[in-house]
Amino acid sequence: MTDNILLLALYRCARCAWLFLPPHHQVSALRLFVLLSRFPYPLERGDKLRAFHQLRILSREHEVFLCALHEDELKPEWHDAVRPFCKELKTFRLNRSGQLAQLAKCAFGSRPFQVGYFFNSSIKKEVEQLVAAWRPDAIYCQLLRTAPYMKDIHGIPKVIDFQDAFAKGIERRLETDPWYLQPILHSEKKRLERYEPQVFAQFDAVTIISEQDRDQLSFAERDRVRVVRNGVQMERFSPSDAPKTEDVLFAGNMGYPPNIEAGLLLANGVMPLVWNGLPSARLMLAGARPSYHVRQLENDRITVTGWVDDMRDCYARARVFVAPMFIGTGLQNKLLEAMAMRLPCITTPLANNALGAEPGREVLIAETEQEFASAILLLLNDADRAKELAENGHRFIGERFGWEAQTEPLLRVLEEVVGRG
Repeated sequence: MTDNILLLALYRCARCAWLFLPPHHQVSALRLFVLLSRFPYPLERGDKLRAFHQLRILSREHEVFLCALHEDELKPEWHDAVRPFCKELKTFRLNRSGQLAQLAKCAFGSRPFQVGYFFNSSIKKEVEQLVAAWRPDAIYCQLLRTAPYMKDIHGIPKVIDFQDAFAKGIERRLETDPWYLQPILHSEKKRLERYEPQVFAQFDAVTIISEQDRDQLSFAERDRVRVVRNGVQMERFSPSDAPKTEDVLFAGNMGYPPNIEAGLLLANGVMPLVWNGLPSARLMLAGARPSYHVRQLENDRITVTGWVDDMRDCYARARVFVAPMFIGTGLQNKLLEAMAMRLPCITTPLANNALGAEPGREVLIAETEQEFASAILLLLNDADRAKELAENGHRFIGERFGWEAQTEPLLRVLEEVVGRG
């Protein structure tokens, strides 16, 4: 009798302890099928960076079958970087002629062009066969462009990461892009506004990168979208004592319209004002795929790097990081990395709304060319102020933006949809 009472007491204690464990410890290892529109390496794009680190963390507790689309040939070392996180790995190369054909189809339909660009009906059939063979507990897709591949899969919990509010991003581009792109952008904005709620209804859960992006979604159920932020590897992006050879740095994929716009603004609008007060100041525009207009900016005071093997080298060489983001959405990885490396940073209210740093203490905020120039000159001429801002920003990122902490909500979402199923 005593033994039975003891066993009952132990059972009740164990049950209570289980109830109070964090949610992701309440579910045993899951079989996850992950679909990406790009292979998540190298890490030169924000969606790749987000996918890579989420895969890295998901694979610690769950089995991952990664299925990734790609446009260009994949190098063996890229596979080697991703394979350790995958129980199984399958890639599909998109055909250029097929992509053009899909864009033509979109012109006579309602599907967003960017969704059609990444769609291939033959690949869809193979993806469906892989899902049937793998028999996952849940499916996780990244970006709206992957949604058509999962439209006809039922009976398995599905989660999609919108990542950004794409319709809002297109709307902002309408203010800056050339006139001849306006009809296409107007059409794409309307298509995305119709498509986003359709995708929301097809999936069991939807995630996005920030509250700001969630609030900019156009459909009524947006409050049910879950926020999963990006993070930064603090141990990798750590402060450096390298010699400072560049005064002002902006980094990112320099073929991406919001980054192109920022680079042109810096070179043509902000830096001439800086040079009035500090003629020797140098600007570096660092990042892959610089557009023609960005490449044309290079001169004896402006460096355009193109592809960089390790962006940390650029951060380490700079005195000030500037992100004049007036279009685009999402949380800027470039700011997270620069602040982690203890660089004093200047950005816009738009970018800081997603970041949440304290203006004046952890980051400087500017909106006009003159405000950016004045902030740059302040930090270049006042070493103590620059050091204080850099230290505060570094501390802020360290406390709030580790990848492990930021991926925890995704773990919970996946386990919740499996639990509901």
